[in-house]
Amino acid sequence: MKKIIASASLAALGAAGLQAAYAPGLSPLEKSKLWTVSGLVRGFYDDNPTDSVRSQKQPSWGLEVSPSLAVNVALDQTLIGFNYTYDLRFYEARPTNDADHTHQFKLKLNHTITERYKLEVSDSFYYVQEPDLTTGIAARTLRTDQPYIHNNGRLAFSAELTPLLGLDASYQNDYWDFSEHGPGSLSALLDRVEHLGVLTARWQALPNTVGLLSYKFGIVDHTSKDSTAANDPVLSSVTDPTRRDTTTHTVTVGADQSFTSQLTAHVEVGAQFTDYPNRLAVDPDSTVNPYVDANATWTYNPGSYLRLGVVHKRNATDVAFQPISGTPTLDQESTGVYGSVNHRISPKLTGSLLAQFQHSTFKGGLDDGKVELLGTLGVNCSYQVNTFISADAGYNYDRQDSDIGRSYTRNVIYFGLKATY
Repeated sequence: MKKIIASASLAALGAAGLQAAYAPGLSPLEKSKLWTVSGLVRGFYDDNPTDSVRSQKQPSWGLEVSPSLAVNVALDQTLIGFNYTYDLRFYEARPTNDADHTHQFKLKLNHTITERYKLEVSDSFYYVQEPDLTTGIAARTLRTDQPYIHNNGRLAFSAELTPLLGLDASYQNDYWDFSEHGPGSLSALLDRVEHLGVLTARWQALPNTVGLLSYKFGIVDHTSKDSTAANDPVLSSVTDPTRRDTTTHTVTVGADQSFTSQLTAHVEVGAQFTDYPNRLAVDPDSTVNPYVDANATWTYNPGSYLRLGVVHKRNATDVAFQPISGTPTLDQESTGVYGSVNHRISPKLTGSLLAQFQHSTFKGGLDDGKVELLGTLGVNCSYQVNTFISADAGYNYDRQDSDIGRSYTRNVIYFGLKATY
């Protein structure tokens, strides 16, 4: 498990009736018609696509091709959206299995019941073959050569109870299923269902200040029937994946603050209480850690902004069981600090910079108290050739220093074109 924040390296029917419709989050092009199509073609050089230690690096040139289709039906009070994206990454240096494939389906429904009540429903389904695995706190990458399925569903409801008081309620479900089975496999370590319920009360304390009081309840259920230890294939209470199941209660207070029309901030601080319902006698029965989620955004010019943030919480890990200790690594506590700058150099040229640092400490087993440090730097430059075509180029640098023997560095350069219609 590696990254807490996402990497910086990226990039006519019914038109008359859609202009005044309910269309939150859509671009001007998406608002102008029912459907949009896009295609990305990008060349890259990756000196360590498997996130391996220095002696096992296998650098490669490659080609990425990614077409996508989006359909958005904007009605008076409802937005219905569908998106499909296919991503192919070809690595010329691989002797076998030289291509990674990703299929991503997204559905969403945003509905304004009245001016005071809103409903949001969304679902994202991923089927991935031999890719970077996206999992963990936010977007942490772990290289795997095994296909997997990931489904994320979310239901959210917001209400303005009075002019000063509001209430937000949401439920999120994450399902993970890996094709690799057997003792010590990715299935044994990471097959799971995660449930997260959130209830937040909002109070308009001042014209530019909203106070927040939040309660989060989370459950992690590991679903594999394989032993977590590769050298101990017999499933027992010691190597049962459900031994690492957790329930969490998180209570926070915070605020949304608008200092000016250009400077805003969000802060949540509190405590996270974690229980291990299927623990053995040698395992801890519970643990408490701080919970922090804070960020600030300064929009200093049109199309230009600076964003800084910090996240601290407990999360799942792919590190599991060591027979010598007789106890598994249960999870890890992580702190991530990140910052990004997006600067519009000219009306057509935009540059961006993202930097992040993460500190993670393992809990339980032989690796108890050991630390992994991860730093990431990304630089990107994008040029809008015309309304439909853009070009971009960039560089990413990743470095991990690990107490458990999986340190690595990774350099990626890329350049490409994207067309949208």
